Amino acid sequence: VQLQASGGGLVQAGGSLRLSCAASGRTFTNWALGWFRQTPGKEREFVATITWNLGTTYYADSVKGRFTISRDRAKNMVYLEMERLEPEDTAVYYCIAGRTVTIAHNSPGSWGQGTLVTVSS
Repeated sequence: VQLQASGGGLVQAGGSLRLSCAASGRTFTNWALGWFRQTPGKEREFVATITWNLGTTYYADSVKGRFTISRDRAKNMVYLEMERLEPEDTAVYYCIAGRTVTIAHNSPGSWGQGTLVTVSS
């Protein structure tokens, strides 16, 4: 599985940003894809996932209501629309994939390279 994330950058607090992830290497039937993030000195944390088949979404409490995850099965793309960004959202964001939702949430088997999101106050 190959995951290529893009779309990070610098944005002011309250602004918006969209991350994209190009997924390839297999069919993702029954898989879950999504995003984790990591700040210096902290462990990577779950942000959001979406099931490939039904499009069921899951969010961390810290981003619920501000972030929206979606996927385009025809293009094998996953997106993370981030709104009302806060300085606490500053992190390296990683695209992830797992064979099941549980695996994707706890120990994703596939990771892309990170993309840095910086939110200035």
